[in-house]
Amino acid sequence: MKLRHTFLTACAVFALGGIAQAADVTLTIATVNNGDMIRMQKMTDDFTATNPGIKLNWVTLEENDLRQKVTKDISTKGGQYDVLTIGMYETPIWGKKGWLVPLAGIDDPADILPAVAGGLSYDGKLYAAPFYGESSFVMYRKDLMAKAGLKMSDTPTWDEIITAADKMTDRANGVNGICLRGKAGWGENMAFLGTMANSFGARWFDENWHPQFDQPEWKAAITTYLKVMKDDGPAGASGNGFSENLALFQSGKCGMWADATAAGSFVIDPKASKNAADVGFTIAPDKGFGKRANWLWAWALAVPAGSQKVEAAQKFIGWATSKHYGELVAAKEGWANVPPGTRTSLYNNPEYLKVPFAAMTLASMNAADPMHPTAKPVPYTGIQFVAIPEFAGIGTKVGEIFSSALAGQITADEALAQAQTYTTDAMTKAGYIK
Repeated sequence: MKLRHTFLTACAVFALGGIAQAADVTLTIATVNNGDMIRMQKMTDDFTATNPGIKLNWVTLEENDLRQKVTKDISTKGGQYDVLTIGMYETPIWGKKGWLVPLAGIDDPADILPAVAGGLSYDGKLYAAPFYGESSFVMYRKDLMAKAGLKMSDTPTWDEIITAADKMTDRANGVNGICLRGKAGWGENMAFLGTMANSFGARWFDENWHPQFDQPEWKAAITTYLKVMKDDGPAGASGNGFSENLALFQSGKCGMWADATAAGSFVIDPKASKNAADVGFTIAPDKGFGKRANWLWAWALAVPAGSQKVEAAQKFIGWATSKHYGELVAAKEGWANVPPGTRTSLYNNPEYLKVPFAAMTLASMNAADPMHPTAKPVPYTGIQFVAIPEFAGIGTKVGEIFSSALAGQITADEALAQAQTYTTDAMTKAGYIK
């Protein structure tokens, strides 16, 4: 009897040890190398203090690399990551395919801005929780505008932006009138060029899915983009994406920068931005066709269906996207650094509304309409992307073509012809065009 008792006790200890061991998990988190995500990594002591059995392994990648590696891993069921940083393009498509786990345990999901929650859902289920949401707007140097004898409009047109860029350009002193994305990628240069094209009356496809790069609206948009970048943009612009342009603007080398509203906190940070006190914000420009060049996006956290650590991953996502996390950032680094564009409560907070870009961020997000992204009818949803699985490949290739034009390797007409041919072939092979 004593021997049996000893044996059972040993088994119980082994079993308890197994449970304890199972509780110690390491989450591998794939994320993008922007300032908000890097800041989150510095804040995670708050999470691990209340979840001591969960360790965090970060894989931080440049935007194009992140998309490529995460897409490859999830589509091949590689199981390399437990938490993915993805956006409004991937989430509903991957949710529909069953590649993501529906989220549970999210802090006050009803508080998430409706447009953001809708873009991260499929069939009424939230498949990714927004870490921050964004549109795009124009950041500009108020001191350089004053020096040029100009005043920025609250509702600028492209003509006004180009006039300001021309007058602010001072190459002798290293100042470019404007910085815009040129690095190839569907989420890099095509995020900007897609919305610029929208504002010029262009569209990716007509109602029958025929590509529209051979239409005058696209020619007007691309010709304008290439000219202003040649006249007033920085050297080597075909290699510049969000991160590179942020560094240029912070170092005083750009008079204006049209890009993500999420950049707001970084351009007014006196520790990082040379001209922080002189930065102003205005809504993205238009060309008189009823659409502005602003997008709608959220970087969000999701759990791939192949993860073996779903419960721990859900806990981490719940923490990172909670109101508590926002309050933690506000207490440590100020309200300007709280992840923007996700929660209604944030924009009802009088302290947050004192932040210079807060109201303009919300106005820009509200002005974006993914259901009606262009002036003319289209068969797709999405503003800076087309919400079909084939878009990632098409958008990346078209981005490479337009980046080559910016580098001076081909003309605008050649770029548009190549984009038209490639996209037509791709859509025909995919069965959209009969």
